[in-house]
Amino acid sequence: MRQYLDLVRDVLDHGEEKTDRTGTGTLSVFGYQSRYDLRQGFPLVTTKKILFDAIVHELLWFLRGATNINDGLKAHTPIWNAWADTHGELGPVYGYQWRKWEKFVGDGHGGYAKSHLDQITQVIEMIKHSPDSRRLIVTAWNPADVERMALPPCHAFFQFYVVNGRLDCQLYQRSADIALGVPFNIASYALLLSMVARECHLTPGFFVHTLGDAHIYLNHVDGLRLQLTRVPKRLPSLELADKKVLEYGFEDITLSGYAHDAFIKFPIAV
Repeated sequence: MRQYLDLVRDVLDHGEEKTDRTGTGTLSVFGYQSRYDLRQGFPLVTTKKILFDAIVHELLWFLRGATNINDGLKAHTPIWNAWADTHGELGPVYGYQWRKWEKFVGDGHGGYAKSHLDQITQVIEMIKHSPDSRRLIVTAWNPADVERMALPPCHAFFQFYVVNGRLDCQLYQRSADIALGVPFNIASYALLLSMVARECHLTPGFFVHTLGDAHIYLNHVDGLRLQLTRVPKRLPSLELADKKVLEYGFEDITLSGYAHDAFIKFPIAV
């Protein structure tokens, strides 16, 4: 995971001080790209402990189209607790947009009725039947729904690419919290890429991570400098059950050989 440490160094060395929504302050670089080859191992940061179980539960929560932390998420990870309302609701965030994108179709009587588009199912079918398409895209950024969301999507848009029996995925992330969020995002999309590749009988290839505002909160600097003193370890391996993406449960996903350094606590900027 030297790619991740290179990102940290680049922003520490070249980032410009910038104010932000939370009032914490950041060092920020605009526009950065990293590439992770899943054939070399599963890209989970090893220079601090990452809670892989929490990543799995969150991704499965997204894939169910869930938007409430009480729907199988709160018991496993507090990631979204700070943004949920008193009922645990977050509004039409990632899962809703991935699985239930709102659209209107003609009702046959000159009017329109609201329907939903399942982008995940659609893109998997396109990968299977139109692998050379340049439209293998899923977006969580829905401008009409942003005001209804507790937190607008940070990882906003991803695209698949099929070539020579290999499946790649590129994510555009508009806002990237390098200390806390980015290690989760890398692993989450590498897992999603692996799951889709398994269903489509392809080899998981490159996860390409494109960042817009790549930032380090000022109260994360010391922890990241400590992390840079550590030496990356061999990457773990991922094992998946032979199932369709939308049929996966937590028990169908296994990570083995994960060696890591000690956990580093970073405060969450809300």
